[in-house]
Amino acid sequence: MLNIQHFCTHDGPGIRTTVFLKGCSLRCKWCSNPESILKLAELAYNPSKCIGEKQCGLCLPVCPETAIYVVGEGERSDDKVRINWDLCTNCGKCVPVCPSKALYLFGEEMTVDQVLAEVEQDGTFYRESGGGLTVSGGECLLQADFLAALCSEAHRRGIHTAIETAGNVPWSYMEKVLPHVDLVQHDIKLTDSERHKKWTGAGNERIRANFKKAYDTFPDTKFIVRTPLIPGVNDDDEHIRATLEFIRPHKNVIEYELLPYHRFGESKYEFLGKVYQLSDFKPPTPESLARLRAIIDEGFGPHRERVTVS
Repeated sequence: MLNIQHFCTHDGPGIRTTVFLKGCSLRCKWCSNPESILKLAELAYNPSKCIGEKQCGLCLPVCPETAIYVVGEGERSDDKVRINWDLCTNCGKCVPVCPSKALYLFGEEMTVDQVLAEVEQDGTFYRESGGGLTVSGGECLLQADFLAALCSEAHRRGIHTAIETAGNVPWSYMEKVLPHVDLVQHDIKLTDSERHKKWTGAGNERIRANFKKAYDTFPDTKFIVRTPLIPGVNDDDEHIRATLEFIRPHKNVIEYELLPYHRFGESKYEFLGKVYQLSDFKPPTPESLARLRAIIDEGFGPHRERVTVS
């Protein structure tokens, strides 16, 4: 489990509680949630919160791998600790001794009942807004057994369920989970497999096969297709038209959205000792968005059911 966010309005209809699971089978260069990629808990370090070796230094002796260190000696204006990420094993022993919370872990284990205890705190808002539970990631379908149990129990309690997925999982995972899901919000990042592999680390053959089979196997489940729009990567007319051609025959695909590129998660890369690879990229222009959305409006057709999401 990575995080639980309350009062979300962008992850499905109505007001929703979004549960983020850890673990992902893709490595998208624009990922805004790098802390969700690894399945296990992961150490993060925010140096701006570190009060330094002189005032504290409690983390230094507890690290079994000596991955925490201080640069230089003598009088220094900056005696903050550093992390050797090559040595760090994410054991988390430094976290409880850090008084300033500069060191912390992304991820914890939770049961279905523990998660739903938090989800049900927002039950009144679901009833009034038509909202519910959304499970995201990472790739939530990688934890198929837990996800199926969570959504099944949520259904039993009368809670609308939605998932956000990229679909790069074995079909058996989808087959296990989708009977308990009301709405699937899924990515089609690139329609060309070679370009998909270049930018996400994997081809798209399994992804396309999974979604085609899901549309046909679960005709009563609603699907919303999303493209995270990255200038210079997939903001071309050809990709948008190819996506429309793929989804148009399936009436349970009720919407096609564009999600403009942003850099909100860039700082988390530094906290994890990672390098953000798209630091020179900028969001799509309003003109580009308007052009591509016009293609979608023309090609998707007025017969589709619309839902209030963004």
